[in-house]
Amino acid sequence: MSKILGVLADSLLAGGLYATMAYGLAVIYGVMRIINLAHAGFLMLGAYATLFLFTRFHIDPFVSLAVVLPAFFLIGVALYLAVVRRLPRSGATPSMESLLLLFGLWLVLQNLAYAIWGGDTQSILTGYTMKSISFGGVRVGVPLVLVFAASAMSLLVLTLFLKRTYVGKAIRAVTANRDAALISGVNADRISATAFGLGTAFAAMAGTLMSTLYAFTPDFGRSFLLKAFCIIVLGGMESAAGVALGAFVLALLENVMGAYTPIPTTFQDAISFSLLVIVLVLLPQGLPRLFTRISRPAHTR
Repeated sequence: MSKILGVLADSLLAGGLYATMAYGLAVIYGVMRIINLAHAGFLMLGAYATLFLFTRFHIDPFVSLAVVLPAFFLIGVALYLAVVRRLPRSGATPSMESLLLLFGLWLVLQNLAYAIWGGDTQSILTGYTMKSISFGGVRVGVPLVLVFAASAMSLLVLTLFLKRTYVGKAIRAVTANRDAALISGVNADRISATAFGLGTAFAAMAGTLMSTLYAFTPDFGRSFLLKAFCIIVLGGMESAAGVALGAFVLALLENVMGAYTPIPTTFQDAISFSLLVIVLVLLPQGLPRLFTRISRPAHTR
């Protein structure tokens, strides 16, 4: 029983981190129909920005979010205004130009990090890095608990923003039906700039949180980007809660496979890729649509 509780606890905590990692991709794709391949680059830069604030000013990684989030939001808005908005519109599918541009931006960010910080592995060690606490007989690391708390708070804030503010409602409207939202008078440039800023900020936030758990280099973020793709396909992009559901399912699958099968943890990425292929083939609209079909009365199907 304790092993099952341990697996569930680890899955819940890791799911919070995975969800934060995927929010930005979902928001940008929902509004702009752009697959942001530079997401991994911003995630990596978030980790290095946290390292800089920690080593230079001795700011705790979680406190540094107060600097990292607004800074990367402004960076995202500036990039949109300078570059991304000049991309040709391609309707409901991502254009080849957007894929090439953002992939190139990722490479630029990666090589910029190599030029500034070099290729040495970096890590952030705090006074609580090696500490753990017990919940119902299950011991979990303090950093992972703090990461989950920050992720849950970000989900709450994002949900309130999307539901209670005009800009948030406009983002939801564009995500649900772009043409109808634009006809209703939604400012496309303003919403797209906000969405790209939010996506960049969430990528940097994920990098900050991951820097408290993992060592990192300028290549940091590549495998997490692929997991984020899996999450938004699995959970859908209609709500932040759907992304959180997809993140939990992926984390649960990884932890179950690690705890009850002889498959080594080095093959966790393969689990994500396999799940992505299965979902695309069997559930192309994600788990939320499957639950809707199951709960719908038979006579309405």
